Amino acid sequence: MRAHAGAPPSRRRFLALSAGGAVTGAVALSGCALQVASGVSGTGETVTLMINPDDLAPELIKQAQKDIGVKIVTVKYDITKLIAMMTNGNPPDLVRGVGAVDAPYFIARGVAENLDPYFARSAVLRADDLDPVNDVWRYDGRTQGKGPRYGMAKDFSQDSMYWYNTAHFDKAGVAYPPDTEPVTYEEWLENAKRLTRRESGRTAVFGGSYNGLNKTGLLANLTAAAGGSLFSDDFSRLDFTTPEGRTALGWYIGYARAGVGPSLIDPDPNGWDGPTYQAGRMAMSNSGYWLGGLINADPKLAKLSRLAPAPVFPGGPRLSSCQGGTGLWMTRKSRNKDAAWRVFEWFFGEAPAKARASGGWGIPTLKSLRPLMPAEKDYQKRVLKAQEAELRHFSVVSFTPYAKVEGLDAIFNQYAPAAMRGQTSVDSLARHLNQAMNEQLKRGKEQVR
Repeated sequence: MRAHAGAPPSRRRFLALSAGGAVTGAVALSGCALQVASGVSGTGETVTLMINPDDLAPELIKQAQKDIGVKIVTVKYDITKLIAMMTNGNPPDLVRGVGAVDAPYFIARGVAENLDPYFARSAVLRADDLDPVNDVWRYDGRTQGKGPRYGMAKDFSQDSMYWYNTAHFDKAGVAYPPDTEPVTYEEWLENAKRLTRRESGRTAVFGGSYNGLNKTGLLANLTAAAGGSLFSDDFSRLDFTTPEGRTALGWYIGYARAGVGPSLIDPDPNGWDGPTYQAGRMAMSNSGYWLGGLINADPKLAKLSRLAPAPVFPGGPRLSSCQGGTGLWMTRKSRNKDAAWRVFEWFFGEAPAKARASGGWGIPTLKSLRPLMPAEKDYQKRVLKAQEAELRHFSVVSFTPYAKVEGLDAIFNQYAPAAMRGQTSVDSLARHLNQAMNEQLKRGKEQVR
């Protein structure tokens, strides 16, 4: 249940926020010509954005002031600072968030503004132009994906899709995955084993990386792919011991034990898949369409790379969700809401959005911008065809409002390595995760009553 609209956010309601910050990795944007839209006027106002430094290039901030008449001041995203600014009555106007896992959390605490009235009168962000991925920013007090809109994604990927390098498949004599039909998760793992190359006791080539954007979100998606839900109907508990939860956890621990890709017990020294895949040391990466922005920068690699559908579990549904949906939400106590909305329109529908779409760094969240996606080369057309076919299988996998994903991931990171090393069983791990994570969810629920 959300706080009453007139109630100021209390520090108690933010206790669990200290579990961690937001996901990083947004791409810097390049400036380009801007058409001023007939949205809400914010001329002469100052709008404060709490974002990461690479979310918005300085030249675009200057361009925004010139073209829409709004001065943008940025504050680096920091969850502790956000708590302080909120509780001290001086909140930022717009805040970055990872929609798939952050939206229910902030909305349930009554600190996010309902943006439905703004969308209703916008000439830039029309409801019929919004990609369904923006539903990760909807919440009706119970279910993510339904109810009012509280934010929007800047771009997205279906994050269970994976890129693969055909040169590694050719060298290992492994058949390419189909462009539009999924392999099973077991087939993916078997391919990864065959593609892994070891030299002198070291892994020279990872056969495949399958880690998602965060561990709890990944496991929620794997559980949904197995035909179940990681969370209870009211999202106050989770359960890894159900048949579907056990399938998801068992598959991921099996992936780590196989040593075919980066994991908690064998981390990638680069910290993420991009540089490793780019260097030819990774045959498959489940980074989704978004990684194409990096791949397209190297024409030789781009010609060798293909995008494949999200795998499936036998008997489970075919689904392909977004584990990120990073974007912005407006604070309910913002003092500059009209000007903030004008910046919101500009960021999601004008110059920055067009720059992101044309660079291949994610799928545009406005359907009208899809023609800007890279499609000049034959290999780009092939990727785009695979991606367009996959859009039919998009769905929102709801996340709990009672904990930050970083807090749940910290528990997973504490208990999982022993199971990954074979020192404890998957069933034992499931029980430990249930106990520790449900204690955190119980505390979180108490904070939003």
